[in-house]
Amino acid sequence: MSDDDEEDAPAVELGERTPVEGAPLARISSRLFWPKEKSEIDRLEGDSVIRTPDGPRELSAVLEEIDETYFQRHQEFERHVRDVVGTGPVPTADE
Repeated sequence: MSDDDEEDAPAVELGERTPVEGAPLARISSRLFWPKEKSEIDRLEGDSVIRTPDGPRELSAVLEEIDETYFQRHQEFERHVRDVVGTGPVPTADE
């Protein structure tokens, strides 16, 4: 195998891509500046769909289940969201 062939080949064999509906929570929280009020998060990102162990959910529906109205940091926001949606494997579109 020549050096040119090695550069063209991927370093790791990739498997079939399985689609997952919704965006990772961290992607949404990274688009916001903190601190942030819950109502402002809903206004800016409420229509975003997030990945959850029970399938995709609209963020505004999750925010309705959170009693907190103000988040100092993205970690605090993400913790409250995970308290509502849970943690665990996210189902793929094929499941």
